[in-house]
Amino acid sequence: MDAQLNTGRAETLVHARLKRLTLLWAQAQGYSACALEVSLPHCRYRADVAAYRRKPSGVGLTAIFECKQALPDLRRDNCCSAAVRPRLEAVYHRRQILEKNLRVHYPNLRIADSLFPELDSHDFAAIEHRGYAHVLRELTVLQNRLFDCTKFEKLLRYRCANLFFLVLPNELFEETEIPVGWGALVESDGAISLARKPVRYEMLPKIDCAFSSESLRPERAC
Repeated sequence: MDAQLNTGRAETLVHARLKRLTLLWAQAQGYSACALEVSLPHCRYRADVAAYRRKPSGVGLTAIFECKQALPDLRRDNCCSAAVRPRLEAVYHRRQILEKNLRVHYPNLRIADSLFPELDSHDFAAIEHRGYAHVLRELTVLQNRLFDCTKFEKLLRYRCANLFFLVLPNELFEETEIPVGWGALVESDGAISLARKPVRYEMLPKIDCAFSSESLRPERAC
């Protein structure tokens, strides 16, 4: 069945198994509509598994499940912008100070490429300054994390569902690695169990309409 759930992308059998077990778990919890690889409303992300549970009255309950099989994969999407942004600002300020000092001590680095001398570029890489190179590397890493590694945080911010779950192998589960507001489902011996309950988030009515049993458009539905 794992092979049948493979969506054609570069997906491992472990990840496919986690998705299969997630589908079974969601159905056992009363989610009557479940789907794989669902494009989420109001953002560029896709959910590994999305599920919808109808209520007798009012709007139903929606849930998003993200399956992670390795720690680097988990941490790549779990960046906290509130912690990274101050460090990014500090490193950028450090870069400005270094460049100001290098202009003074190495005037030969100036490249006459502007009509105004104060706007000329400088070839700082030419002197291979270790401190400056380190600052540039850290700046690149922080910018990449801030702009490309905040998936979990953004899904909460955009209120893409009512409930959010991470699905992990038992050996990967660590309480401190689970993002705030997310629940955790742990796989052990071929079964999934709830290790941490998620926080329930209310969605705007227009988003509820965009993500319901009638509007799920997965690559493969259960």
